[in-house]
Amino acid sequence: MTELQNTERDLHRFRVRLLVAVGFVLACFGALGYRFWYLQVARHDDYAARAEQNRISVLPITPHRGVVVDRNGVLLARNYSAYTLEITPSKAGKLDDTIDRLAQVVPIDARDRRRFRQLMSESRRFESLPIRSRLTDEEVARFAAQSFRFPGVEIKARLLRQYPQGETAAHVIGYIGRISQSDQTRLEDQGLTANYRGTDHIGKEGLEKFYEPVLHGKTGIEEVEVTASGRAVRTLSRTPPVSGKNLVLSIDLELQKVAEKAFGDRRGALVAIEPSTGDVLAFVSRPSYDPNLFVDGIDVENWKALNESPDKPLLNRPLYGTYPIGSTYKPFMALAGLETGKRTFTGTMYDPGYFEFAGRRYRNSGDAAYGTIDMRRALEVSSDTYFYSLANDLGVDTIHDFMKQFGFGQLTGIDLNGERTGILPSTAWKRAAYSKPEQKRWYAGETISIGVGQGYNAFTVLQLAQATSTLANDGIYMKPHLVKAIQDSATGVLTPTVTAPSYRIPLKPQNIQDVKQAMASVTRAGTAARAFAGAPYVAAGKTGTAQVIGLRSGEKYNASRIDERLRDHGLFMAFAPLDHPRIAVALIVENAGWGATVAAPIARQVFDYWLLGKRPDGPAAPSPPAPGQEGMND
Repeated sequence: MTELQNTERDLHRFRVRLLVAVGFVLACFGALGYRFWYLQVARHDDYAARAEQNRISVLPITPHRGVVVDRNGVLLARNYSAYTLEITPSKAGKLDDTIDRLAQVVPIDARDRRRFRQLMSESRRFESLPIRSRLTDEEVARFAAQSFRFPGVEIKARLLRQYPQGETAAHVIGYIGRISQSDQTRLEDQGLTANYRGTDHIGKEGLEKFYEPVLHGKTGIEEVEVTASGRAVRTLSRTPPVSGKNLVLSIDLELQKVAEKAFGDRRGALVAIEPSTGDVLAFVSRPSYDPNLFVDGIDVENWKALNESPDKPLLNRPLYGTYPIGSTYKPFMALAGLETGKRTFTGTMYDPGYFEFAGRRYRNSGDAAYGTIDMRRALEVSSDTYFYSLANDLGVDTIHDFMKQFGFGQLTGIDLNGERTGILPSTAWKRAAYSKPEQKRWYAGETISIGVGQGYNAFTVLQLAQATSTLANDGIYMKPHLVKAIQDSATGVLTPTVTAPSYRIPLKPQNIQDVKQAMASVTRAGTAARAFAGAPYVAAGKTGTAQVIGLRSGEKYNASRIDERLRDHGLFMAFAPLDHPRIAVALIVENAGWGATVAAPIARQVFDYWLLGKRPDGPAAPSPPAPGQEGMND
């Protein structure tokens, strides 16, 4: 009996255990079935998309960057295909060892190493960085045979940017460089990151930067089926890239070369404009630099040489440099006097060699006394006394309001980044510019020097050229521009950038003609007569000399006693021919002395080439006068 009870109890326990086991198994299968349902049904779309992504790779197709040509179609910036040797630092192991071994296969010099280190400091470690560009076919073959020895190193075929004219017009064209972290942040803020996938370079300076959205184009997309190892099997779809548009400049390359050569080794700036259109024909900043140095990343040695040079070759002088423009301001002062009725063209005054105001004498350059003079004679000989008196009669605010119309102290709107406004002084300007009450006040004596382009006046050469062009164009203001038209790279259709005047200054035609005739006297019998002797055309201009440092009362200027970089600047502004102006020019030669001696001859070479097709002979630049022996006039 006892044995039967034990058997029944054991059987009951077994059945309970079996039921528990079966329940557990069923629960596991239930959970597994639910999981299968969840993955196959509930998450079907999500995992299907992921699987498709594992099978399909989306690759960017980089567009061809637009080219840059001058007004005659000469290439200034182009693309060419070349092989580059690139290293991904995160995959290359010990970099120094890798580079040393690479140098045994492909020549790598010290400059290549310095440039690569500079790129590394500006990039992420997982980015592919070039250590050598423009490899020959032999070098490519030599590396390909031993590529298995160099993980993280590969040969890539790329389109590279080149500036075939080198230093010529470098400040106009600018350059491209590798996309930096700040560039990447800016692209993200502008929502342009997708359009720059696969692109390594972006415009950094000049027109390359200003017209970056136009030049870059639109990135294409290619969907490729790949194996598990990443090998492409076939192309599923392709959206072709849209090439960037081309820039047709208003610059004439040959005129640019003539103007640059005319400066020789001197520092300075020149802008030449076609008055009727606003086309910038030449845009010179001397000295210059080679933009090709920046494309692959400039090495430390070259960067230091450019950045630390006292001549500042990277400075875009026509755009950034602000100067007192000296007597080149006088034609505009004369026009202001006529327009306001403060002067007549034939009215005379006596010039004893100075203008006396509040017990102080403001003297003519060189203490010259011109006797009885009218407006024509005052411009012809550059009488400071005449314009001291005129400035005093006009007052600083009247001068400000009149000059503003010509663009002095204003942004011209030229198609370059970073243009400076300079200073066109007024009582309101001084109140805003200074903090102390005694500094905010405008003193009547401060107006006197304003009339001869000194004092607080500080303008760019671009502003002076634009004002000269507007005067030549009878007060019609055409916006200055470096890009004449944008060309669609596919259709060849040209779209002009400027087609109509910005505005017209309400000037009396007779006043304009009177000032133009007086300016013509400057080049025929006045301070610029020597520079324009024998010219078969009539130019209208004005010389100028601007002080870099002020002199104490009664102190005489003597260049031989002053450091070269503290000597006066030489300036000149002019247009030609007088009757139908085709070109207007403004230029400055830094620390070179009198405008008549050093600046006017450069303008003569520019005019001779543009109007006559004549190239200058002899030395590239006029020889400066010996220190202490400069002429007496501007």
